[in-house]
Amino acid sequence: MLHQAKKAASVLKERVSRRLVNKLILLFTTIIILVVGSLTYISYQMLQKESVSSSIESTSNNLQLVNQNMEEYLKEMELLSLPQIHYDEIVYAISHESEEYASKMYVEDYLRELYYSRHDLEAIYLYIVKEKKYYALTKENYNITLRTGYDADIEDLPWYKKAMTSPFNRSYQSFAQPSPELAGYNIDPEASFMAYHRVLRSIVSREPQAMLSFYFNDTEKNEIMKDTPVSEGQHLLFLSPDNELFFADNPAIMEQWAASDVTGKLGASTEGRFTWSAPDQKYLVVYNVGELEGWKLVKPIPYKQIYEAATTTRNISFTIGFLFLLLAVMLVSYFSTAITKPLKKLAHQMNRFSAGDFDAEAEVTGQDELASLSRHFNQMVRRTNDLINERYKMKLVEKNAILKALEAEINPHFLYNALQAISTKALKYERFDIADMVDAMALTLRYCISGKDIVVAREELKHIDHYLTLQKARFGSRLQVTYDWEESLKELEIPKLSIQTLVENVIKHALEKVSATVTIQIRARLSGDYAVITVADNGPGFTPERLEQVKRSFQSEWEDRLSQDESIGLVNLYTRLKLLYEKADLIIRSDPSGTELEMLLPRGGVSHV
Repeated sequence: MLHQAKKAASVLKERVSRRLVNKLILLFTTIIILVVGSLTYISYQMLQKESVSSSIESTSNNLQLVNQNMEEYLKEMELLSLPQIHYDEIVYAISHESEEYASKMYVEDYLRELYYSRHDLEAIYLYIVKEKKYYALTKENYNITLRTGYDADIEDLPWYKKAMTSPFNRSYQSFAQPSPELAGYNIDPEASFMAYHRVLRSIVSREPQAMLSFYFNDTEKNEIMKDTPVSEGQHLLFLSPDNELFFADNPAIMEQWAASDVTGKLGASTEGRFTWSAPDQKYLVVYNVGELEGWKLVKPIPYKQIYEAATTTRNISFTIGFLFLLLAVMLVSYFSTAITKPLKKLAHQMNRFSAGDFDAEAEVTGQDELASLSRHFNQMVRRTNDLINERYKMKLVEKNAILKALEAEINPHFLYNALQAISTKALKYERFDIADMVDAMALTLRYCISGKDIVVAREELKHIDHYLTLQKARFGSRLQVTYDWEESLKELEIPKLSIQTLVENVIKHALEKVSATVTIQIRARLSGDYAVITVADNGPGFTPERLEQVKRSFQSEWEDRLSQDESIGLVNLYTRLKLLYEKADLIIRSDPSGTELEMLLPRGGVSHV
């Protein structure tokens, strides 16, 4: 099964990579996915960070304001518990209430005055230490009832001991987690959210005289807390300076908070926040520590809720990105097909060409790189056909040349022997001029049919002497020749019969055209990277039209060069120079005062022979 899966994956990979259009689609799709995914991830991270920062800032400001109000509320409790005036009178009344009826009535009136001063008081208790007696002012069946009782166990309760030992003579009692056995006075813990206990001491002896206890309902607290909006999933907690829980909006979060060891983090962070991993989810806990006494207002916010906007934006981005991806794949597929279709056609024509069909040409459309590639392919096809045809014709010419060479080599000694017999006969009859002509003719023929393509200038100049001997017999004193050729340049390697071709051109186009004396100058010099061989004359020169025609014949096609009549020698010489050298050239200058032919040969020698 695994082998079949690998085989299927291999086949799929081969099919995808076989076609260029599939590669382009895969490439651009991958790029789009990476770009969209990266941008979505980056934006999601930025939104998350921004959401956390915004939640922290707004929540911190709100908690600070609400916590200030809560501490002011607690401060009012403290002021309520301390008689602003007549402190001595109330202390005196408390210490004599069992003995004097007037003192007892004073105490009761004082308690009623306190009770009616606030609307959030659930009950007021005054415990007289010496008597183990208490006064209770409560609301029972919509009536305000004042009663007395005795309870020696009050002094064993935690809140009582804490108030007695407190340097501030007070203690706060929380009912967030009700414990009826610790409440005292038969108080219903569910009716109040907290109690404030104040020790009243004698000013003189500092002995405790009574414990004044206020039990507050949540009316005022709810009014203050409503300024802190709590959305679904969020929570709000109120803790004392020693981290005792006084209020939690939800019993479940209260139990989780009590069970977890996170209270130590409150106040430890100067940033007013930390992360709390509750059993159900992860929270960002933002809190404020009051400036007056250090009461703490805590708001746990689920990270899931904070990231909700970022998550929604991320999902929208992914949806848009997916739609964009589909559109992009469609466009990429269309344009990839449009791009690769001409390539496919071009590849088909190339396959035909490689199979031997040299007439395969690609269709050219447009002006882009593919069109340029197709045009160059077509030029290559046409050039290949031209080269094949040219090579074929050269083979034919080569065969004909070989046949003619074989014919010319049938018996060269017969020709030399015949010329030697003529020379001997001329000497016998003392016709020395004829003997010289015959000898020159024999040497000229021997030089011409020698197998070398490249000769040194010394041999070519010697051949020119023999050739001019024959021409002087024809033209007499009308033919004058001068040389300007240094001895060191006579070892220069040049194409065989190249100078003779230039001299023949002078004889044909100068001496044969006029009856006056014509002087031929044969020169050689070095100029930069070239050796320059010049053959000049003072003949009538070429007409401009004829000169242009000769120059054009140098650039004509190979088969057209053979059809030249009068300039066939120069055309053949130009062709030989281009075959033997890469940068050789033949330059013609002509005017009515004469003609100058320059043959430029690279000093590096032949590049192809």
